[in-house]
Amino acid sequence: MERTASTLLKTLVTLRWIAIAGQSLTVAIVTGGLGLALQASALWGGIAALAAFNGLAHWRATQVREPRVAEVLVHIGVDVAVLAWLIAWSGGIANPFASLFLLPIAFAALALPVRATGLVALMCTTGYAVSVVLGQPLPHMHGSLSGFDLHLWGMAANFLVSAAVLLYLFVRMSARLRRGEQELSSLRERFARNEGIIALATHAASVAHELNTPLATMTFMLDDLIDDDRDGALREDHRTLRSLVDVCRDRVHELAAPAGSGAEVGATALVELRRVIERWQLVRPSIALFRHGDVAGATHVDVAVGHLLQTLLNNAADAGEAVGVRRVDLTLDIREGMLHGEIRDYGAGLAEARMPLPSRMFASGKSHGLGVGLALSHATVERLEGDLYARETEGPGLCICFRLPLPAQDPA
Repeated sequence: MERTASTLLKTLVTLRWIAIAGQSLTVAIVTGGLGLALQASALWGGIAALAAFNGLAHWRATQVREPRVAEVLVHIGVDVAVLAWLIAWSGGIANPFASLFLLPIAFAALALPVRATGLVALMCTTGYAVSVVLGQPLPHMHGSLSGFDLHLWGMAANFLVSAAVLLYLFVRMSARLRRGEQELSSLRERFARNEGIIALATHAASVAHELNTPLATMTFMLDDLIDDDRDGALREDHRTLRSLVDVCRDRVHELAAPAGSGAEVGATALVELRRVIERWQLVRPSIALFRHGDVAGATHVDVAVGHLLQTLLNNAADAGEAVGVRRVDLTLDIREGMLHGEIRDYGAGLAEARMPLPSRMFASGKSHGLGVGLALSHATVERLEGDLYARETEGPGLCICFRLPLPAQDPA
């Protein structure tokens, strides 16, 4: 409701300037061109007071982001008071523009609470009654244009003005309401997805503790196999298995780290970018990784960026393997304090629709995939306030691009 009040306040400032111009033109034509004997000084004084107030209101609208409803009521009260003043000095109930008292009620009904709308209706009713009771009668018209003809022309002008104002206000307020509904829908989808990610993280921390013991046992067994292999026939295979177990153990420790009591609240975990890429190549040795760019100024990144990079590299490798091409191109650059990355695969491209919308929780385009990596990728980019998008490439494949902020400084 406060955002709606802000929109109404800015709209009133704009409409008030238009009203001041229209009132000035009307007074000038009626008192000058048509020679109608009205109290021009009183009319011009009311217009001048409204212009002075709107100058202050314009400045105030630029200073206050979300005004209170009481402030909007003050603005509407000033408009009603000035309108009552002008109507009273130009015919009262006989003035064809007396129905303009209905416009503030329409504004309030669209943008303000029920009680505030009732107060605006009371103000408009009071203003109308005051202008009728204290209104000065229109003087007799001389010339070819009679008073009745002038009243008809005034009614026509009043209809056009009322229609234009209502159209402008309703179109603007409706657009604001639609934007609000879209933002709310986006927040609901993001909340639902984040709930799933939190549940997944809780389960992952629990499983990490359970896997720690069997991984430690495998480590000891592989060490024994390496020591017992005296002829060295399987020593290299055992060492490779030992390295893979170490990778699994490190990842399990990373999963369990947030659950540890020694974690510093609010601290940002960093990981060495070079080790992230080396660890991925160790896990996927059959994939040829072609690197481009220079990241010498970013030796360490947020640990979430490391997870994002490995997820995107795995997706690219899976896409290429699906069509028999075991190659992935990785480009990393630093520009304006941001890490820019591009991961290109040589798969089937957009035809497989492997990039579902972020709102589709755990949706995967692979028959054996869970879609967890994609959901975590979008969540990571949103949390770090970065960008993630896909673009087509020349030839086969798809290029996934991201742009993420870097830490303020790398650890020594």
